Amino acid sequence: MQNSEIVLIGGSGKTGGRIADRLEELGLNVRKASRSTIPAFNWEDRATWCDALTGATSAYVAFQPDLSVSWAAEAIEALSKLARECGLQHIVLLSGRGEDGAQRSEEALKAAGIDYTILRASWFCQNFSEGAFVEPLIAGRLELPAGDIKEPFTDADDIADAAVAAFTDIRHRNRIYELTGPRALTFREAVAEIAAAADRPIEYAQVSMADFKDGLAAAGIPEQIVALLEELFGEVLDGRNSEVMGGVTEILGRPARDFSQYVRETAATGLWSA
Repeated sequence: MQNSEIVLIGGSGKTGGRIADRLEELGLNVRKASRSTIPAFNWEDRATWCDALTGATSAYVAFQPDLSVSWAAEAIEALSKLARECGLQHIVLLSGRGEDGAQRSEEALKAAGIDYTILRASWFCQNFSEGAFVEPLIAGRLELPAGDIKEPFTDADDIADAAVAAFTDIRHRNRIYELTGPRALTFREAVAEIAAAADRPIEYAQVSMADFKDGLAAAGIPEQIVALLEELFGEVLDGRNSEVMGGVTEILGRPARDFSQYVRETAATGLWSA
């Protein structure tokens, strides 16, 4: 591994940045690939793909905007075949739990003839601190079209640790891991834990999908992202992913990080303070 190079497609995202830090700490050669890097990587401009992959032996792939979009599986298939042609030996794919589009992308990767490790995850803990939920939480009220369905929120640090294990231990090749937290809770319960840790009132309100979409549109969120969130809240968040899975322990040999640990550590930074 010391003489190899790992390219991180989506290397500036919630998981990619964490993976880069960990690999660099191990002394491994890492290169991020995104629209803003040189060479650039753009999912919608395939002319950029070859330069971004050239010289690497492995890749981490976090597809944008989400594997549920209609063209994702074909893009993953094309990228995987190109990666093999460019000399890459292994792809670690961040996939989605319970998403038909994600499963199609997984099958496309497996059929490409390159070693793979598939990490399935759903909602991240960090959606509450590094995403669209942050500003409403700071303002004291989060409104989502989510009711009593429980979700075992996955910590992005666990996903990053799992990716590093996949890159550094050949035993994880050609395997699929379902990564979840150790406990399932509703969005309302998650916000209540955040409010308690932040020591301030933060309300949670369940709203209709129509009102939720109207709010997103008013905030200037692109149509494609609105449609994605509608699918995630309206279809995928139906209980299919509520079961706690043992993938974190299986790949890392330790328990998954609990949502409460994430909340305590994040609240200590003052992020959710009014």
